[in-house]
Amino acid sequence: MSTGKKREANFELLRIIAVFMVLILHYLSHSGSLIVSDAPMTGRQITGQFIDSMCIVAVNVWVLISGYFLSKKSFKLTRILKLLAEVMFYTIVIYLIMLIVCPDAVAEIGGAYQTVLFFFPVSSAQFNFVTFYLLLYVIAPVLNAGIEHLSEKQLKTVIFGLLFWLCFIKSIVPVQFALDKNGYSLDWYICLYLIAAYIGRYDIKVLKSKRSGAVVYIISVLILFAVDTGFHEIIYNTGRFRTCENITSDYNYIFCLTGALGLFTAFRYMKIKEGFIADTARRLAPFSLGIYLIHEHGLIRGRWLTWMCAIFGDVPENPALFAGHLMACVAVLFICCAIADWLRSLLFDGVGRVCADTKLAGRLKKADTELAGCLNKSDTEPAKPDSDKI
Repeated sequence: MSTGKKREANFELLRIIAVFMVLILHYLSHSGSLIVSDAPMTGRQITGQFIDSMCIVAVNVWVLISGYFLSKKSFKLTRILKLLAEVMFYTIVIYLIMLIVCPDAVAEIGGAYQTVLFFFPVSSAQFNFVTFYLLLYVIAPVLNAGIEHLSEKQLKTVIFGLLFWLCFIKSIVPVQFALDKNGYSLDWYICLYLIAAYIGRYDIKVLKSKRSGAVVYIISVLILFAVDTGFHEIIYNTGRFRTCENITSDYNYIFCLTGALGLFTAFRYMKIKEGFIADTARRLAPFSLGIYLIHEHGLIRGRWLTWMCAIFGDVPENPALFAGHLMACVAVLFICCAIADWLRSLLFDGVGRVCADTKLAGRLKKADTELAGCLNKSDTEPAKPDSDKI
């Protein structure tokens, strides 16, 4: 088994962990299990905040994986169209299903204007992450062309320049700057993309083992938790530094970045033997984006925890019982969404086979070939993993 094949299974597993972390983050947010500056910390909130510190790296990790592989791939129009088709599918289908089974939920979103926005999920940012993620796919050929023609020193300078303006300043100055969008923006995703591309292109080994990566991740988690609880005490007792209240939840906060890089490195060098774990990771990873799209749909986002509580009961105050409740709810949600996306994939595969010999399919294949040729990248495209869903 080649090193590339081993890393494929590693990163597929990391993708699954990342989407699981996202579900945990949303559980914590919807259940009110994070510390609040204007109230004393409870045991459940302290536990929730620590778990949040462990999981807040998820989106950064996801984008790093994408940049690591997508920067080596040739441009394909079909890759973007498939991603857009999946987003549109869930946006519209879930809306129609809820219109039938829960019309009151649809009525709550407002009038015709709000309804129309569901049919334009990217432009209306129905999924904040996916909007910028899809735009990252669109501009990836431009980024790859730049990476191809820049020297290592030039690329490193660009990355440090972006980190200085988007990450370093905001992490040490307790002021909300107009430029800072807390990492929920395309510019931060571009920065992460370039970092991952740089690591892959030059085989950078700042952290040279899975152990060093794990240590950096753990230290970053502890610092994030300490900053959260420390600022809570300052704000609660003095009322000062309120702009720093949720700084650790910003994707472009320095320790959120180091934590993501540590976890990314740990899995980059992790050795997973071929067998059940590797096979399961490869089977589940393609459903990771679908899991996100289903549970974050505007008509599902504020309801799925209520549905889970109907099964497992209300969120407990006891920290141990709370952690168990969290894992049970998130596990069931993950499985249900994965099954739904598996059914969606069967539908898409069937449509793909039916349309394979049509003129439109031929034109799209021709467009992929021509665009890949224009960028002269076809010979550098690895066969695995398929980052269409990363």
